[in-house]
Amino acid sequence: MPETMRAMVLSACGPIETKPLKLTKIERHQIQKPNEILIKIEACGVCHSQLHGIEGDWQDIGIPPTLPTVPGHELVGKVVKIGSDVSRFNVGDRVGLSPLLGSCMECQYCDEGKEQLCEKMEVTGESLRGGYTEYINASEDFATKVPDTMKPEHAAPLFCAGITAYKAVKAAEPATHKKIGIFGIGGVGHMAVEFAKLENCEIIAISRNQKHLDIAKRLGASDVMRYTSDQNMFLKELKNKHGLLDAAIVFAPADQVTDTAIKSIKKGGLVVIGIVGKIPSFLAFEEKTIRGTLIGSRKDMEDVIRIADENNLEVVSEVFPLEQANEVLQKLKNSEIDARAVLIP
Repeated sequence: MPETMRAMVLSACGPIETKPLKLTKIERHQIQKPNEILIKIEACGVCHSQLHGIEGDWQDIGIPPTLPTVPGHELVGKVVKIGSDVSRFNVGDRVGLSPLLGSCMECQYCDEGKEQLCEKMEVTGESLRGGYTEYINASEDFATKVPDTMKPEHAAPLFCAGITAYKAVKAAEPATHKKIGIFGIGGVGHMAVEFAKLENCEIIAISRNQKHLDIAKRLGASDVMRYTSDQNMFLKELKNKHGLLDAAIVFAPADQVTDTAIKSIKKGGLVVIGIVGKIPSFLAFEEKTIRGTLIGSRKDMEDVIRIADENNLEVVSEVFPLEQANEVLQKLKNSEIDARAVLIP
């Protein structure tokens, strides 16, 4: 096993056009604790939130918390070494890691099975332990078994985009024939369409990008609508075609979209927000509910893999070599990725 590994390292935030990620040889990660496993990474998905972190958009909320860093927080690989106390995995098993790399396991949130809310939560890809490289070490408690029949490029996006979509659909309290609008159909949104379809929802997929709408329609959306910045025109078209929505899920990172989603639901309706942003306006007397969502717990992650495997959920992905991370992120920024890009070391 080599002593070093290739990694796309971020030393200073900057526009992706300046290629801030540099291919670097760094010391290969090793098992540090008896309950850890060492994973040889087979695939790592490229998330839009990583783009925000790399370009410095989220420095005001502490992301990235440290530099240099290796981005990448949805990955799949093979176990190549196990610690002396490991009991859940064997060498050769395929496993995945989500953004939830660790938590304290002792606080109120951890006791409630909501480890993703732990104040001491460790995030994959916000230190040198990220997925844009060849190896990573992790606690066996925060790794999830992946069926050998599931291709790495299919499985990797499930570990952020998939669990984010699943958790958001659950947060929308789906019921049979419930009318849900999904604002933003990309890497996360296309999977939300599939999870909502499994709940027998009526799904209206909304995006600026026609390619994304075509994917949503193919995956089971009841209808698709092109989003327009003319809010009054968009809301008028929505009401004429579908009436007001029971619920809306927002994955598009724009405050105006969030405002439109809130206005698109009926009184007493529910909006789930899965992005970082502000709520432009909110009238309490309409009894609407606004709910945030953040990835999911370890149990949620296991459920996502099981549901995806049992239902043969489609993950729309494009594969690129690790060295092209900058170019891939620029494609993502320019809406040139149909759904999810995946890097292969």
